[in-house]
Amino acid sequence: MTLTAFDIAQRYVGLVREVAGPGRDHPFIQWCLSLCFDGQLDLPDETPWCSAFAQHPAWELRLPRSKSARARSWLLVGTPVPLAEAQRGNDVVVFNRGGNPDPAVIQGPGHVAYFAALEDDSVIVAGGNQGNSVSLARFPAASVLGVRRLA
Repeated sequence: MTLTAFDIAQRYVGLVREVAGPGRDHPFIQWCLSLCFDGQLDLPDETPWCSAFAQHPAWELRLPRSKSARARSWLLVGTPVPLAEAQRGNDVVVFNRGGNPDPAVIQGPGHVAYFAALEDDSVIVAGGNQGNSVSLARFPAASVLGVRRLA
């Protein structure tokens, strides 16, 4: 069996959550953030960290990664794949979170996570900063900006 980015992401579901309180931060979230901020380890876990978490499985498997904390930066990584052809494994899904719906706009708000399944009008993903934790979550398919295959 070949280990995938989804497999690694799923290992953290229910195990990693932001630590409540000022000055109290989850060290794993801070390490993930360091993958986006040149090794800086003192960022608070309240920093948006969905992209930082997505960096981790890609880094472990030596897959292409965005190296940015911006969720939409993943639209520049890997190979574009239509949502209908997304696969559980090494596909990331980038969602619009209230910004410009144009996927060419990398600066807007977004969310990124590893594809798990497509059900009706929803996309299920494994990702970080979903309810302040690593979780499986459901997002509207209409909010998908793009799917990228990392390998």
